[in-house]
Amino acid sequence: MAFTGREDHSITLEEARKLTANYRNRAGKDAVLAGFFGKETIQKIIDQEGCVGIRYYYALTDDGKPALVLVGVDANENDIIDGVIAEVSLPCPPYCGEEATLRS
Repeated sequence: MAFTGREDHSITLEEARKLTANYRNRAGKDAVLAGFFGKETIQKIIDQEGCVGIRYYYALTDDGKPALVLVGVDANENDIIDGVIAEVSLPCPPYCGEEATLRS
């Protein structure tokens, strides 16, 4: 299967709440619940030549906290590793905001 960049990944708010609740119920009270990546970083990944989307990898920081590594992907399903790769997200908590609906 080739990627097109037009794959639909939409879910309802109800489905998103269920999925995130499943995680919170297993993760423990001090768990990282989410992370923030700025628009410019995401745009730099997407703007790479041949990029049709972003793949994320589950990862752990050196101190054992969960992280996501973001990398661009081409139509042949290959990671674009000679360009922008991102991880340094801002974790939630503490960077959650007042209206982070999916964290509770």
